[in-house]
Formats: sequence, structure tokens, C-alpha cells
Amino acid sequence: MGRVTDRTASSGSFDGVHRRNLARILGLAHLEGPLSRARITSLTGLNRSTVASLSGELVDLGLVEERAPDPTNRVGRPSPVIAPHPGVVAVAVNPEVDAVTIAAVGLGGRIDARERIEVDDLVSPERTALLVADAIRRWRDGDLAHARFAGVGLAVPGLVRTSDGLVRFAPHLEWRDAPVREFVEEATGLPTTVGNDASLGALAEHLFGAGRGVDDLVYLNGGASGIGGGLVVHGRAVGGHSGYAGEFGQNRPGIATTDDRRADGGVLEDEVGRARLLETVGLRSADEPTLAGAIRSALGTGDPAIAAELDRQRRILATALANAVNVLNPSLVILGGFLATLAEQDPDALRTAVAAQAMPAAMEDVEVVVAALGEDRLMIGAAELAFARLLDDPLSVAR
Repeated sequence: MGRVTDRTASSGSFDGVHRRNLARILGLAHLEGPLSRARITSLTGLNRSTVASLSGELVDLGLVEERAPDPTNRVGRPSPVIAPHPGVVAVAVNPEVDAVTIAAVGLGGRIDARERIEVDDLVSPERTALLVADAIRRWRDGDLAHARFAGVGLAVPGLVRTSDGLVRFAPHLEWRDAPVREFVEEATGLPTTVGNDASLGALAEHLFGAGRGVDDLVYLNGGASGIGGGLVVHGRAVGGHSGYAGEFGQNRPGIATTDDRRADGGVLEDEVGRARLLETVGLRSADEPTLAGAIRSALGTGDPAIAAELDRQRRILATALANAVNVLNPSLVILGGFLATLAEQDPDALRTAVAAQAMPAAMEDVEVVVAALGEDRLMIGAAELAFARLLDDPLSVAR
């Protein structure tokens, strides 16, 4: 997960060290935002002249920009500020059962453009590729006419093979062994990478959100296609042998009260689901803020149906979270999507229910929080895929 250390395979040679140092500085600008050259010198241990030279090279490559020193800094010699270049963007894509969301994301996790394209039927990999290509054409003809597109990253709700990005199975989209990466590359002409949506949500929250600086965390994502998860252990993402780790939604939950069960023999995402919340508040489809607002409005009017459904889903979710705490011993559990809405309505009740089922020692130091990046988390995570090659080796992408 570390974005500022040893990003290249080359080692020992001057060229390898040079590329690695360029990557360290670009990674710092990406993760930390604008930094003075003096601060970069302190963080990297490189000397001032080397930092100045490397920063100048990144400016020439169009990857960072050099700004005037901070006038409020009156201590010592003023140092120019290095910031990510605003013209470098990645395209992030999240195909779902009810909509395809596409965003242009700048270095540092800045969202420059976003489109949510609602669909009445399931999108195919081929149609997804065409929607992405159309969005890029619109942006290039509009506000992003001068942007440099580093690539495309797709956050797919399904099993994605790490080795080649093949979507082995996305059940709710009905994709099986889908080469969506190839379709998008052909349609856009841009290098494309594919990952699991929840794993990318975990990555985004670890780098920029609620999990920043946390080495051991569990992330659960609640979306239109169900529940997925991501893990960070000892500061590193855990994907498993093929990249399929974190499928919490496919675990069979313990349900203490028979009346709470809605799907005989169902898995977690059959019982704890966005569709059930939409139905309860009378919506057919909605993005995350709209659903959250509808739930708040229903609670405000004293609607007993939504209160009961929230309580039921929280009880079952708590059992799944307790199992994760017992098995993985995280210091932080992050909930995103509609799971964040479940938690926000009564965070104390959720934590109490988790603690009642987890081992006391394992629960002592655990925080349960909602995703800090909100609906941006999957876009930022997908953009990290698209930026990975550039951040690993800034010289790999010619200006």
C-alpha cells in the first residue's frame, strides 16, 4: 500500500535509483498534497540540490507544478512548493446494476468530473466500454480539453483476477469471465486496469480517508450489487491468492432471531441489502446521498417500517462484524455505501451489538466508523489503479 517507498523493480543502478527517487517525490505530492521542497528533503533524506533537480524534472514531465513559497512561513529560507499537476487525471468507472458511474480523478484524489448514467437493464462489458469512451470524448470537448489521461481504472462488484484483470464472476451484473479490460482499452485507447470495487474502496480509505495511517483495518462496502470487503493487514492490502479475498457478503450470517430472517439459507447480502431499504422508503433507484436522505426523512416522520428494517439489518450486520473482529483483530472497521447509512442512524447500537458478540480482548481497541470519502471512495480507489504505473515510474509515461 505504501506509495512513497521503493516503487520500482530496478535497484542498484543509477537509473533505478533515479527512477525510484522521482517516484518517491511524486508519491509524496500525490498522497500529502502540496509540500515545500524543504519538507520533501526532510521526508526523503535526499539533499536539497537532488530534491530541486528531481522536482524540476517532474515539472518538465508535466506531473507536478512548482508554486511560490508559502508567504506565512517566516522560519528559515523560503522554499518553493511542489504540488500535483492539475492537468493529470485518471478515469474511474464503477458499473453497477442500476447505473454506471464514471469520474475524472486528479492526482491527490481530486474529483474533476462525475457522471452517473442510470440504466434500466444490466450493462454488458461491451456497453460499459462504450459509455466510458463517450464520457471521455465529452470531457475532451469540454472542461477537460487540456487534461492528460493517465488511464482507466474499473471498480467492479465481483471476483476480479489480479493477474490479468479478468472478471471471473460478477453475479449481479451477470458477467462471467468478462474481458472488460480489453473492451475498454479498445474503445478508449487508454491503458486499463480492473479491480474489485470493495477492495478499491478499502485502498482509497486507507490512503486518503478514515483509514489513513492505520495498519490493520477491515472495510465493508454496501452497494447495489451487495456487500464486498477489503482488508489491510500490517499496512498492506490483502487480496488472497488470486485477488478474491474480502467477500464478506457471501458469508452466511448467524441470525439469532428467527423473525429477522428474510432469505432461507441466504448469505449476508441477501439479508442486509440496499434493495430492501429502497423498497421500504418507496424508491426504485437512488444514489447514496439520495437514499440516505430518504431514510432520514422517513425516520423524521416516525415511519416504523424503516426504523424496524434498519434495526433488523444492523443486528445481522453486527454478527458479521464481530466475526471479522474475532478473526482479523483490526483496530478499525470502516463501513461504506448503504452500510454507512445503517451505522450513522445509531452508531452506539451497532458498536454495542458488535461488542456483545466479539471476544472482549479483540474488541477493546476497535473503532467502527463510516467511510470518510463518502461516494467518492470507489472513484478514488479505481483511479489509484489507473495511476499505479505512473506512480511506480514517472518516466514510463512520456509527456
